[in-house]
Amino acid sequence: MDSSLLHEYWNNVWLKVKEYDQVDASQVDAFFARLHPQVISDGFFMLTAENEFLKNWVEAHYLGYIGQALQDIFEIPFNVVLAIDSTPAIPVAAPTQPATYAPQAAPATAPNQYIPPTQTPATYTPPQPPMPAPVNPNMMTPANGTAVIYEESPVQASPVDRSMSETPNSDGHFTSSTFENFVIGDSNRMAYSMALAVAEEPSKDPLNPLFIYGKSGLGKTHLMRAIENYIRKTRPYLRTIYVDANDLVNEYALASTTHDTEKNSFINFKKHYEDADVLLIDDIQHLHGKKETLNIVFQIFNRLRDMNKQIVLSADRAPKNIDIDERYSSRFSSGGTIDIQPPETETKMGIIKLFIEEYRRNAGNTSVEIPENVQLFIAENSSSNIRELKGAVTTVIWHLTYSEKPSMSPDEMNALLVSHFSGGPTRNLTIDDIQKVVEKYFRVKHSDILSSKRSRDIAYPRQIAIYLCRQMLDVPFATIGKRFNRDHSTAMHSYTTIEKKINQSREVREEIENIKQQILEG
Repeated sequence: MDSSLLHEYWNNVWLKVKEYDQVDASQVDAFFARLHPQVISDGFFMLTAENEFLKNWVEAHYLGYIGQALQDIFEIPFNVVLAIDSTPAIPVAAPTQPATYAPQAAPATAPNQYIPPTQTPATYTPPQPPMPAPVNPNMMTPANGTAVIYEESPVQASPVDRSMSETPNSDGHFTSSTFENFVIGDSNRMAYSMALAVAEEPSKDPLNPLFIYGKSGLGKTHLMRAIENYIRKTRPYLRTIYVDANDLVNEYALASTTHDTEKNSFINFKKHYEDADVLLIDDIQHLHGKKETLNIVFQIFNRLRDMNKQIVLSADRAPKNIDIDERYSSRFSSGGTIDIQPPETETKMGIIKLFIEEYRRNAGNTSVEIPENVQLFIAENSSSNIRELKGAVTTVIWHLTYSEKPSMSPDEMNALLVSHFSGGPTRNLTIDDIQKVVEKYFRVKHSDILSSKRSRDIAYPRQIAIYLCRQMLDVPFATIGKRFNRDHSTAMHSYTTIEKKINQSREVREEIENIKQQILEG
């Protein structure tokens, strides 16, 4: 069969699977883009995946849906076979238009294509859509409704409560953060792809080290834990260590205090991490100001890189924007560096639906539902922080359950969630709030911000503070100017200056987004 027609048929199947209610369309796009059709004939369809993980995942979660889609399209049952072809292939874009259906019989001879014996409908039972993957029963219950699927707070679980998807981690806890339950969207697709590539082939250039950054609550820790989980399952012989930078600082401090009585404390501290095959350090921005700890981490980092061991780092900002010595930041960003952007509304909706489904399973109540208009309200009014999003879902579910109401009016939604969302019109920010955060971020005095000083270390923070006041509060330039001891035209000039810098510099955009997040959280 002509390859272009074969791919058209696969696109039709792809689109059909996304129509089914039980599937996540964004996840389908992410996985199906890495599958490649090889042959189709009456009742038989063969695909190839580039690695074992992808093959096993699609077989476990989507093979039934693919078979069902083929049967719905061609009106005959299909045997779907998935094989591995490790030859590098470029992922394809998700289809947008269906092709004309015209099933054909296989040719008598087809080079490089395996055609199995004919299987009649009477003896063939099409694969059924699989049951949803099990989830951690501790993930979302009224008692711990603030637990999150992205920024994982590992919980200790008894053996009978552990989900099949959970894996014991290097810190002795169990976590359900996996690649399978990460909601994929345009904002995080590249970070997901790079993290998965590291998990599949650790220590392979150019993704060593891998540096993932983004604001709090966007999924960095989820991806870090997913890498750890995957490697521990597929390569249990590798020593994989995950550690939060704050814990690393505390461990170093303990080694320091016990050095006088235990001479090997420093050696043992370093050896623990230098023996790792895969080292994941989360929230590395917390090493700012911790000169001695940072120096030890840098030594460990260099040692592991020299031994071709995998390193994964995360932070709430790009390496260049972390206030540490340039030799550290440049070394940390010497491999793959990728940011996670705030989720768009469509991705938020996918996350909300996932949370609702988890709640149903964990509560054993399939009737739990949040109307679409309420879901959209949450998605549009919540900030980019996934913790906040999940908390809102939990709050609404409890309200609807105990009020025994099927839905909520806009006024009820506002009243219920007015103090929940950190962003949007419900946050009562002031110019003082913005000034304080900017002054703290740049380490400048309030008196200097209001002074006539024009040196860059004073003028630049002042311009950013004025820009954020105008953008976040939408108050007149004259009002802003007065609070900075400036006139209307000076305030306007400061705003346009920063606006130009934002359009020209990614670093400035990231810096301002980070400050905005601190303002909203503070």
